[in-house]
Amino acid sequence: MPFFAEPHLAARIFRLTLTTLVPLPLFFGASAAQAVQVCELNGQSVSPSNGSTTAGKTGLMHCKDGATGELQREQQVQNGVFMGLVRFYEKGKLAREHTINAKGNMQGRAREFSPAGQVLREAVYDDGQERGLVRSFYPGGQLRRATFYPDTGAGPERAFVEFTERGQMSMLRCGEAPVLAPVADDAKLCGFTNSGASQLDLFDARGTLRSRVSYLAGKRIRSQEFYDNGKPSTLDETIGNQRTERSFSSEGVKRRETVWLLVERTAIRQREQEFSEKGGVVRDQRWTPAGEPLRDDSFYLNGQPRSKAVYSGTGTARTVEVTEFYDSGQRAAQGRYLAPGRNRQVPIGTHQRFSEKGTLLAESNFDAKGRVTRERAWDENGDLQRDDEVFEDGSRKAFTQ
Repeated sequence: MPFFAEPHLAARIFRLTLTTLVPLPLFFGASAAQAVQVCELNGQSVSPSNGSTTAGKTGLMHCKDGATGELQREQQVQNGVFMGLVRFYEKGKLAREHTINAKGNMQGRAREFSPAGQVLREAVYDDGQERGLVRSFYPGGQLRRATFYPDTGAGPERAFVEFTERGQMSMLRCGEAPVLAPVADDAKLCGFTNSGASQLDLFDARGTLRSRVSYLAGKRIRSQEFYDNGKPSTLDETIGNQRTERSFSSEGVKRRETVWLLVERTAIRQREQEFSEKGGVVRDQRWTPAGEPLRDDSFYLNGQPRSKAVYSGTGTARTVEVTEFYDSGQRAAQGRYLAPGRNRQVPIGTHQRFSEKGTLLAESNFDAKGRVTRERAWDENGDLQRDDEVFEDGSRKAFTQ
């Protein structure tokens, strides 16, 4: 892909060209960098890198390849200062042209061309900063991308639209107000009209539908992505202060769903569900409006519960009660933990494990610091097999009353 096919890369190259004012070979690859460039101004030999050769002179400097005589560069000089028109040529054909101010920054219109003379990019600069609509085109002349830059500051683009070579829209970012006219009716596309939310289909270069998006007052409120087979891959939807994200398998089965609470400039996760390949719930997590964990339930593929975690309390006294199950639905284990942090749990109190028939098999007691103090074990018949007191160093002895 030629460098001018990407507008941001082209802009960086333009700025490099102007601020360094070095001989042309630096811009035409390693092979051309070995060539010697010969420049003349008003019939006299000059060197762009040696200011003494252009001091006090005015005119249009011409630079050619020393070996082939092929024109490579033209640049305007005003009283010894590189200012005004700049043109670069490739294989004798005009490739880029723009103007610069006395500081060497781009000022006014800048354009790039294909070997056939078709405009590939055009922009307007103000002291090196892109302003207004910047357009790029396919070699056939079709609009490829239009990007809007604000009239002040040096921030990123505010809005843009991209099209495939077939003329189908492929990407869109809306601004806070319509700014892309006349190349795109973003008043309608971005939902700024009284007709309500827009609905747009976005395509790839092959003409395949890739996404379907909706905007209202410049905000994207719905976005759906598609697989090659036309099945949805993701769905992102915002209604009021709630945002829901869904992802699907290539067969169209929902595999994950996350619900967010939108608060000012942030989003707080409220619920997240994971689903099996057949669509059954395998995990269900919930959070409070403040973002604290509330529940965490998991399930076997047969629908029976695998584990349940229920949170309660606040701050350092926050706890979670965890219960595990066999795939028959019978309780397998249970215990309580201190949960002062989201990723930290300390076992406290009595923790028990059961057989699939419901018989108590093991029991451990923990102190407030999470240290085990007593352990007991029973056989399948319920007969006590072991009862140990456990000490801080890990040693133990038979428990006595």
